[in-house]
Amino acid sequence: MMITSVYISRLFDRFDYSLELCKGLTFIHSPNGYGKSTLMHLIYSALKGDTKYMEEIPFERLDIGFDDDSVLIIEKEEGRLLIQMQKNELETEISPQEASDVCDVIYVPPERLAVRRRDGHIAPALDTYAQELYERVRYSKEHSELVPYTGARREMSDGELEFWSKDLKAKLDFIKDAGFEPDIPAGYRFPPSRYELLNYRKDYEDLAYSISEYVDKNYILAESIVIFKDIVNDIFIGKTLDVSENGKMTVVLDGGSALQLNRLSSGEKQIIIMLYNLLFHAEPGSVAIIDEPEISLHITWQQRLGSIFSDICRVRGVQIIAATHSPQVIHDLWDDARELKPENARPDILLRRLQRGHDDPHPLQGGVHPRGRGHR
Repeated sequence: MMITSVYISRLFDRFDYSLELCKGLTFIHSPNGYGKSTLMHLIYSALKGDTKYMEEIPFERLDIGFDDDSVLIIEKEEGRLLIQMQKNELETEISPQEASDVCDVIYVPPERLAVRRRDGHIAPALDTYAQELYERVRYSKEHSELVPYTGARREMSDGELEFWSKDLKAKLDFIKDAGFEPDIPAGYRFPPSRYELLNYRKDYEDLAYSISEYVDKNYILAESIVIFKDIVNDIFIGKTLDVSENGKMTVVLDGGSALQLNRLSSGEKQIIIMLYNLLFHAEPGSVAIIDEPEISLHITWQQRLGSIFSDICRVRGVQIIAATHSPQVIHDLWDDARELKPENARPDILLRRLQRGHDDPHPLQGGVHPRGRGHR
């Protein structure tokens, strides 16, 4: 489920913001001190049911609208959080756990070079992710050999089976680049020739279903590895990132020497960490929030982030919300940018709120609305 709008009132007891988000990539930018990073963290906390962070931040109400016309509403009432889900104008109180089930979300914070492991210890993010990828690939390969298919089948003509087999072969060729290649039984060729299909149809139909199941189990992980390598290596200069068949992440200099991951520059580490989060932690259909993606990156790399993020949104069906101080990150995608600034205040909306008081239940529509001094 995608986020379509965000409204917050009295952030830091001062600001009202209302944002309409893009379907894919949205940049949020503002001067320092307007609560941009705090707003991003609040959105994440609301969608994870993290009441502790929400209780620590001064605000009155947070509305997060989704593409199914539902709205997650967080209100502070007499020192407690009230969490509600609104659908068809009906509001229902829900628990923090239920709020965390509304939408899949990941958060990539500015301090991303170190992460907290499951055992509670702080460790370098790059080493942690390299080990995580190795374990994911190993587990996937251990649990995805070709096995007889036992699920439902559909009736297919010889022509349909032939076309499907060729499509499966194209997918096999793609995931092979990530080290995924099933062992085709001896004596079989895939895709089969038309002669083989006519004379051994049952055998090749069984094989096609088994291969289809194998592809379904491994395609997302394999696709993530292929895209990950392609993007990183298109950016890196003088070195190549590789992920071996067993999932080991390595870097090799153009001269052939191996380079340890911890010897990469801070900018190179930032690129790998951001892309790893987007491709391996953000599931298709989820929301990824990135705070300050420009950290440690040269201007030329910053200018490439927008197109990279847009491609990931398109290919993986992920929504990305990126908060940035850098106009170079936005580059030529200003139609996808939303600014938090006083000049966006709408006098008609503010007047309506003054007339109604602070009980106006309707989120502000469009623009960004800071609360003026003395308005209490």
